[in-house]
Amino acid sequence: MFSKILIANRGEIAVRIIRACREMGISTVAIYSEADKNAMHVQLADESYCVGGSRVADSYLNMPAILTVAIESGAQAIHPGYGLLSENAKFVSLCEQCNINFIGPTSEMIKLLGDKDNARKTMRAAGVPVTPGCDIIEDPVKAREEAEKIGFPLLIKARSGGGGKGIRRVDCIEQFDEAFAAASSEAQSAFGDGACYMEKFIHPVKHIEMQLLSDKYGNTICLGERECSVQRKNQKMIEESPSPALDDRTRKEMMKAAVKAAKAVNYVNAGTVEFLLDMDNNFYFMEMNTRLQVEHGVTEMVTGLDIVQWQIRIAAGGKLTRTQDSIFTHGNVIECRINAEDPEHGFRPSCGRIKRLHIPGGSFVRFDTAIFQDYFIPPYYDSMIGKLIVQARSRELAIRKMKMALSELTIDGIDINRDLLAEILSDEQFVSGEYTTDFMLDFEKKHKDGKK
Repeated sequence: MFSKILIANRGEIAVRIIRACREMGISTVAIYSEADKNAMHVQLADESYCVGGSRVADSYLNMPAILTVAIESGAQAIHPGYGLLSENAKFVSLCEQCNINFIGPTSEMIKLLGDKDNARKTMRAAGVPVTPGCDIIEDPVKAREEAEKIGFPLLIKARSGGGGKGIRRVDCIEQFDEAFAAASSEAQSAFGDGACYMEKFIHPVKHIEMQLLSDKYGNTICLGERECSVQRKNQKMIEESPSPALDDRTRKEMMKAAVKAAKAVNYVNAGTVEFLLDMDNNFYFMEMNTRLQVEHGVTEMVTGLDIVQWQIRIAAGGKLTRTQDSIFTHGNVIECRINAEDPEHGFRPSCGRIKRLHIPGGSFVRFDTAIFQDYFIPPYYDSMIGKLIVQARSRELAIRKMKMALSELTIDGIDINRDLLAEILSDEQFVSGEYTTDFMLDFEKKHKDGKK
């Protein structure tokens, strides 16, 4: 087992990893930007080092500075958390060259699955259901011809990256040329790779993902699903497990497909296979995330397993001690992402000093965060400041418990999305469990019409 780990991240996920390490008796090294010098992860770690200016590019993406700190501090491994460098094959390759363990898959694995077009081909060959579409086409004229073959509506999707960037929906051929150019340009700007492929736009759908753990000895287990269909502009807002949409047969088939996907590429560490589920219970592979997911806490609560600690054990050469038939889920879990933003004014990001803070408590209530009273939320980073997670015996009770926890959450001094989340939880479509990825479009339209 490692004796010292560097956490190449910030905010709530850095705090989450530090706590997992402390439970395991592992020393921690934090990195921070000039804007984060007073951040909670800096205070909790055994050692902390500044790696650059306030901007992400100057600090949390500063590979030479991060690796220098890792070497000088004697860290044997780096945990990347999610986002930032977590799926950066170049960074993982540099870790490998410096003989530093990267807590995640290899650089080659990240390259293979980070190329979404390549991943589709690999899964298709392995017998995993894939959304109908076409592979990478760079010539706009040929792309237009292929689009007409696929039929409309369709999605143009960037080969690289994530976070909803480089994706465009096209409803008719007249929209195609502009959408193809826009998706490619956005992908080039965000990921340095403008290559795009196309998929049939299956609609309406649910977004369901399967959490996996795979060790270095060929063992893979699936920890069940998370439903992530409440999204705005491809950004998840609420997640739950189990999904109200899955019957036992479909769940088992989807779990088998997820394990098959991991074994097809000899995957190692924690990973998530994302699927689209149509209204006839047909599911299709969308992509595989080669990192810890933001919403991993949902699966931790429903299974009782610590995914971060298992990531560390696997990276250190540990073997999975759990088998698929020993994985059980308990009750229903719901997570709400708490963002520093103003939904009433176009979801404008909010920064500033927290004047008053009250975090909800009670049995089976978890709040993953790095904020504290008098903390100043800087303007340089992602707006998510916490994840509120609850567990109850049934979905109805979990919704009620989450609404109660949200009503108790108090963060004065900044704008947050708490009231919006509470409204979503009360919406008939959400309560029924029949919501799809279109939910927020319908929800915002209803509210807009209601204000007229």
